[in-house]
Amino acid sequence: MKTAPGVRAGMTGVGLRSVHYPDLLGRPSTAVDWFEAISENYMDSEGRPLEVLLKIREDYPVALHGVSLSVGGVEGPRSDYLRRLRRLADRVDPFLVSDHLCFTGAHASNVHDLLPLPYTEEAIVTVARNVAIAQDALGRRLALENVSSYLSYRESVMTEWEFLIAVARRADCRILLDVNNAYVSARNHGFAAEDYIDAVPAELVAQIHLGGYSDMGTFLFDTHSRAPTPPVWELYRRAVRRLPDAPTLIEWDADIPEWAGLEAQAVQARAIRREEHELKPA
Repeated sequence: MKTAPGVRAGMTGVGLRSVHYPDLLGRPSTAVDWFEAISENYMDSEGRPLEVLLKIREDYPVALHGVSLSVGGVEGPRSDYLRRLRRLADRVDPFLVSDHLCFTGAHASNVHDLLPLPYTEEAIVTVARNVAIAQDALGRRLALENVSSYLSYRESVMTEWEFLIAVARRADCRILLDVNNAYVSARNHGFAAEDYIDAVPAELVAQIHLGGYSDMGTFLFDTHSRAPTPPVWELYRRAVRRLPDAPTLIEWDADIPEWAGLEAQAVQARAIRREEHELKPA
């Protein structure tokens, strides 16, 4: 399979969604530099979804982003899941494979939700062990994304960002910094999202995510159903000042707009990055 070159510093991508297949196969996009595919949507496919993904890969860099690795589960990642993910990664040759810093179930069950972990040394040890298993099985380094959260644990002994950084260093993996999730969790738990963004070391960040949330009145809910809000765009400005090389992805998973609408979000992200670095002192 002919494949496009890998991602370059500062490139802007969007999530690959089936509703946009006709647009993407009909003409190349000048607004989008790369695509991110949800791993589980393509792992067991030999039909049109995988065919489209491989076709896209001929023209664009691609990242794989999973939702079921469950690196925080005490039982560890499932060997059959790792086998299927390795097979997909070998076919697609992504520039990055990522998942979430969370657990998604227990006893071979999957609740299809990204459940937060207590911020403890014990949890760091568990995640580091599971990441080592996964990275050995996949033959590549992972990036872990900070999730949005709606509960906290009395057992936690550090901040979310301290936990995220400690996991990345202990596990020798990288961070997928979701700016929207940092904002949602900050609003839900009463801390400053700016402190979160400022604390994460640039050398650990492999990628940035941007998405939209829904305001439920008493809390914010990460729905990926709309464009990033003005406060999230402002937080993104702060992030790209510190992270000039990290590629950015626009996530949109519900109430998905037409292709032109999604492209417009990528254009906005690219413009903000350019503005911040044109304004940065030499």
